[in-house]
Amino acid sequence: MTSSMKKLKVLHFVTGGFSGGATQVALGLVRAALDSDTCDALLVLRKKSHADRQRIQQLYDEGLPLVEVNNITHLTTIYELMRVCERYQPDVLVAHGFSEHLWGRYAGLLARVPTLVHVEHNTRERYTWWRLKQAHWLTRYTKVLVGCSEGVRQALLEKGFPEEKCIAIPNGIHLGPFQAEPRPWATRKNELIMVSRIAKQKDHATLIRAIAILREQGLELPLKLVGKGKAKLTQSLQRLSHELGVDDLVDFMGFSSEVPRLLSETKYFVQCTHYEGMPLTLLEAMAAGCAVIGSAVPGVQEVIAHQDTGLLHEHANAEALAAQLKSVMSDDATAEAMGQRARTQAFAEHSKELMHQRYEELFLNISADR
Repeated sequence: MTSSMKKLKVLHFVTGGFSGGATQVALGLVRAALDSDTCDALLVLRKKSHADRQRIQQLYDEGLPLVEVNNITHLTTIYELMRVCERYQPDVLVAHGFSEHLWGRYAGLLARVPTLVHVEHNTRERYTWWRLKQAHWLTRYTKVLVGCSEGVRQALLEKGFPEEKCIAIPNGIHLGPFQAEPRPWATRKNELIMVSRIAKQKDHATLIRAIAILREQGLELPLKLVGKGKAKLTQSLQRLSHELGVDDLVDFMGFSSEVPRLLSETKYFVQCTHYEGMPLTLLEAMAAGCAVIGSAVPGVQEVIAHQDTGLLHEHANAEALAAQLKSVMSDDATAEAMGQRARTQAFAEHSKELMHQRYEELFLNISADR
């Protein structure tokens, strides 16, 4: 880029809750833009009452371009974001996730932002008929709809969004913590880990039942559940563990800032879920060289090549999951080889740099078109 060329200004609007992948992707794109020769970026967070204020303050302290808008009502959110757009004058507004992609695009239209982009981060969202109608109307004024995986792109098509506007850009992760050679397989713990918020979307119950089935078969597999969630859901899962007689095997760890270390010292990772976009923690487990097992649902089955980079189990089937866990526990050589292939795939296809490159090329192309 020559000195006479102006950088493209991109505004990323997303929830400030930090509980899902949408915020992590938007944050990664804004961080990457700090080193870009072609794009500047601003992160705008929709305030959430349960947000980790310490984490947000850290973003301010590190100098990340960041603004928060209120969440009192949808109208006040739209108004505040519109005013941010009027001050920042973005060339592209990227609205991440549901329902932020509605309020973000309304604000972009009112502020006359030239190019709007909708990024869908899940294969299943809480669309009512009215919100789906709004999304279709907004799509008339939206240049591109991005799915964070091919499964999400297909979900957009199934909802009737125009094929010519729908593309897929796979999620990427920060690979820095996983650059070192993986810990030798023989020194890893014979344990299972799942890193995920505790929410209705996730299928922790099937996983706990699978651990109980293994115990009935004489196999002890300790399970670490890393992630926070609503107390009611967590307590329900703790009761299930107790009723099934595996509460001594299941460790509800809550939030941890040591996820890369935990993954690197553990043999097995599972993504037991009802639906996904493209789970970042699954990509991190692959980068760490874990033997990964995932539910055969959109968003997961596009990432794991069955019996190559991992294993897939039938959705919500505890017996099938227990059988897959038993197979990797009984064959160390195969489990280690799958982990090595998964690591290679993660580094080749899911770096945050590659994700940023794909988004940046998209922004430049669609802005040039107008």
